[in-house]
Amino acid sequence: MKTADFDFDLPPDRIAEHPVRPRDAARLLEVGDRLHDRVVRDLPALLQPGDLMVVNDTRVIPARLDGRRGEVAVEITLHKRLGEREWASFARPGKRLKPGDVIVIAEDFSAEVIAKDGMEVRLRFSAGGPDLMEALHRHGRMPLPPYIRRKSGADDDADYQTVFAAREGAVAAPTAGLHFTPELLAALDARGVRRVPVTLHVGAGTFLPVKVDDIAEHRMHSEWGEISPETAEAVNAARRDGGRIVSVGTTALRILETAGREDGTLAPFSGDTSIFITPGYRFRIVDLLWTNFHLPKSTLFMLVCAFAGFDRMKAAYAHAIAAEYRFFSYGDASLLHRTDPT
Repeated sequence: MKTADFDFDLPPDRIAEHPVRPRDAARLLEVGDRLHDRVVRDLPALLQPGDLMVVNDTRVIPARLDGRRGEVAVEITLHKRLGEREWASFARPGKRLKPGDVIVIAEDFSAEVIAKDGMEVRLRFSAGGPDLMEALHRHGRMPLPPYIRRKSGADDDADYQTVFAAREGAVAAPTAGLHFTPELLAALDARGVRRVPVTLHVGAGTFLPVKVDDIAEHRMHSEWGEISPETAEAVNAARRDGGRIVSVGTTALRILETAGREDGTLAPFSGDTSIFITPGYRFRIVDLLWTNFHLPKSTLFMLVCAFAGFDRMKAAYAHAIAAEYRFFSYGDASLLHRTDPT
């Protein structure tokens, strides 16, 4: 398939700059044999006792830093941790950066460029381990996605973090989880819907455009993830007992499908994944996908087309645009029923 097959016209005013309050008041489009307009608070009624929700417990770090290379202002967005002091990063402007350059962020905090590959630079920070994380919390800010034009503010420290956030390491939020509130979780508990965590530290590469015409030639970014033995056993038990696996977000789905076996069981996992899911993929683990609305021509829109069907998702997005759903990270939600390829 061609990248152009996944394009659609999105009016700029459909891109949400802020979340709704409370979080579970957002709109919800259920995509199955038919389209149903709902609200997020309807989710418990749409699931069944015995269903198992899998959530991503990654926590977003303040991964955007402002510094200077000499007299030139430089904005850094961390992408992926490579070591105690080293991160793969994006820098703006990055064209003139070269190995050996030092970006000064604060009097006691700086980063040296040690390698460069296209848009990406490898940085070695003056602090490492817990000291580096402390410096990020002192000098960094929340890395809002590039399609949100405003700078991050104090509200984003909480708004851009899910209720499941526990393990620091993401530089972009698993935004499907942003809709959940303690009240919604209590209603799901009362419905008999259990939940278990996985971890996928979302990288800024999730926002990179697909630049090739043929999607088979796209090189997917890698991200680190982990599935514990306890979560793997809970997923396998739920499937044996006839429960459905509900992935909260494409990030949870990607790590689940990475570790899914041919026989439909889930294995524990720890390591990098660069799984790229496109139409024709046969899903091994996930039955329902809870997700936001994604960018045109993005790998995530390709993923949802693979999950729920290309024609069905094109129609669903056309409906969402006409009905003025709010798109992207701070936007509305969708609940997708899987359609297996024939």
